[in-house]
Amino acid sequence: MKVTVVGAGNVGATCAQIVAEKNIVSEVVLVDIKEGLAEGKSLDLWQTAPINYYDTRLVGSTNDYSKTAGSDVVVITSGVPRKPGMSRDDLISINAGIVKNVTENVVKYSPEAIIIIVSNPLDVMTYAAYLTSKKSKNKVIGMAGVLDTARYRAFLAEALDVSPRDIQALLMGGHGDTMVPLPRYTTVSGIPVTELIDADKLTAIVERTKNGGGELVNLMGTSAWYAPGSAAAQMVEAIVMDQKRIFPCCVKLEGEYGLKDIFVGVPVKLGKNGVEEVIEVKLTDDEMALLHASAKAVKNVMDVLDGMNIM
Repeated sequence: MKVTVVGAGNVGATCAQIVAEKNIVSEVVLVDIKEGLAEGKSLDLWQTAPINYYDTRLVGSTNDYSKTAGSDVVVITSGVPRKPGMSRDDLISINAGIVKNVTENVVKYSPEAIIIIVSNPLDVMTYAAYLTSKKSKNKVIGMAGVLDTARYRAFLAEALDVSPRDIQALLMGGHGDTMVPLPRYTTVSGIPVTELIDADKLTAIVERTKNGGGELVNLMGTSAWYAPGSAAAQMVEAIVMDQKRIFPCCVKLEGEYGLKDIFVGVPVKLGKNGVEEVIEVKLTDDEMALLHASAKAVKNVMDVLDGMNIM
């Protein structure tokens, strides 16, 4: 099995490192546009193999996609962060162009690959990759919910003073402040979280989760990378190992939850075929209203992309 990670920045390099250390594929290819960056990071990572006891070979490439040929899974992290003075439309235009170019190269050399999008704005970049790749909807997946639920569970584990491994949770909707955490579907070793924490504390944790990315930017002056890279690697593992894991991911909906032709986060089963099933959980009227409001916000951004005539 072969995995390619496009973008050798902090998120991409972290994803490549974790996938390699899991020892679940024979090769990880790291690609970047900056001369020597991917080669250097992949060489540095390969030199940890004797220390961390893995056999995965790491290869770096400066914009040479021929080295990615035959990849089973491709993770796209490429894009620029939003900078002061840059409008949302500017960010969409720039990153959509990058994702389009990368996706075209990916499909050229790995036509059967499953594509995982990490680039932001996440939901609309997943849409951009889907349009460009012309792949079936089960093979283009956005990484958002895995990261968001990890943050949610980490905050809960801290508040409850329990192991994060015992917490299961579900979030839906767009990636950002319109996401829809679902406390009804949050448990600690099977115990509903609402029985273990006060409502006001739970609400505060939900709000902190919604702003999780912004909190880190304020602290570090840049976007997070350990958790996003780890989240993408967990999705890669679920696919290449055919684990049938249930994760919230950004996928194209075609009627599920009353939503159609939109990319939004919902629980799915991930396996060797990519998205093997979209799972429809029962939502209350209030939860459904929040999901549809989140979907509307995503659709507005998709419409912006459509109006740019980039794709």
